[in-house]
Amino acid sequence: MALEGASWDPFTTGRKSRVAKGFKTPTFSDRANASAAAKRALVEQHTAAPKPDPADVAAANERRLAREAAAAAAREQAQADREAVARQGEQAAAANAQAAADAAVAAQPKLPSQAELKAARDARYAARKARKR
Repeated sequence: MALEGASWDPFTTGRKSRVAKGFKTPTFSDRANASAAAKRALVEQHTAAPKPDPADVAAANERRLAREAAAAAAREQAQADREAVARQGEQAAAANAQAAADAAVAAQPKLPSQAELKAARDARYAARKARKR
């Protein structure tokens, strides 16, 4: 049993097909033509845009160059500051190392000379002799 205006479909079982009749799947050439038209529209829009004023462009370039020069000077100053801090740190480390070396030398006991050792031995000997008498 077929209804008027509908194509036969085994899944509709007598109902009208729900496919839109005006829809047509675009072919490759349709898609290519649409893409080319969009590209042409973009090119026309770009060429129709007003050109920048050369004086404005020159002023913008000068401002950009001034900004870059200021940034370069700031980078150089920061580098010089970092180097100065590093030098101070190295000097402080050297001073600490020297102080530690001086403290180590001062902490070592003074070894007696040969003459002092002989004098101490002779004093012990004399004391022993004095006890025996």
